[in-house]
Amino acid sequence: MKIKVTSVYVDDQDKALRFYTEVLGFVKKSDFSQGPYRWLTVAPAEEPNGTELQLALNNNPAAKAYQQAMFQQNQPACMFFTDDVQADYERMKARGAEFTMPSTDVTASKIAMLKDTCGNLIQITELQRW
Repeated sequence: MKIKVTSVYVDDQDKALRFYTEVLGFVKKSDFSQGPYRWLTVAPAEEPNGTELQLALNNNPAAKAYQQAMFQQNQPACMFFTDDVQADYERMKARGAEFTMPSTDVTASKIAMLKDTCGNLIQITELQRW
């Protein structure tokens, strides 16, 4: 088995699409609507046919409560791995990202945390090589 699609709840899909593509550097993969429902996904630019991230509208009260609770507890909704957290931190910051934690060394890795402008915290992680 493998993961093909996973979801993150967002409060505005258009705003989320701009953030995930223009700031984080993902590419839009799917975008279609049926009535009020919109299926919107992005994928890593380096692996456009890899795992997709659905930017799901949090119009379900349970989804909204979960999203808000995770944010209030300072828990990331998603973790993305990178080869160079510091370089990505600088690149994203230059594109307007608001970080809640700068690039920081922690046990066996380096991490940074940022707001996605849509109600979530995102963690970027670089595993340290020994």
